[in-house]
Amino acid sequence: MALIKPLGGEVSVHMKAPVEEVWALVSDVTRIGEFSPETFEATWTHGATGPAQGARFKGHVKRNGVGPTYWTPCTVTKCVEPGNNEAVFEFSVGLDANPINTWGYRMHAENGGTRVTEYFRLTPAWYIRGYWLLMGRLRSKTNERGMRATLEAMKAVLEGVSES
Repeated sequence: MALIKPLGGEVSVHMKAPVEEVWALVSDVTRIGEFSPETFEATWTHGATGPAQGARFKGHVKRNGVGPTYWTPCTVTKCVEPGNNEAVFEFSVGLDANPINTWGYRMHAENGGTRVTEYFRLTPAWYIRGYWLLMGRLRSKTNERGMRATLEAMKAVLEGVSES
């Protein structure tokens, strides 16, 4: 049986901040432009004003940090607020009936702070599997670099590190 590479990836970073503070930052999509190398702004849509299961927002993306630039619709698919030292914030990208992928953050208390894992999973449709077969290795590395940059920038804010 051949081993098939998963349609996604993840990166984890430890932050010296409680789960509640990390949750507040990662679930505020309007702040993503401060952290992400690709998504430079986002806004709640369809009457949503904050994180909740089913809430909608749109992200303004500059693919690979250079273009093309486009807006993409997103829907919150998991919204587990902090409790028992854990939390999850996850959203699908694309139209409700046809999401392209899912992005999310898992947070759990660890060593006096929070272990944050950012992840993405592509929808396993045949055309996405074909894309992943051809471009998966390259796109996975790009996404993993972007997730690490995003989490490290969030960590700097949460830990009060200023850039000098």
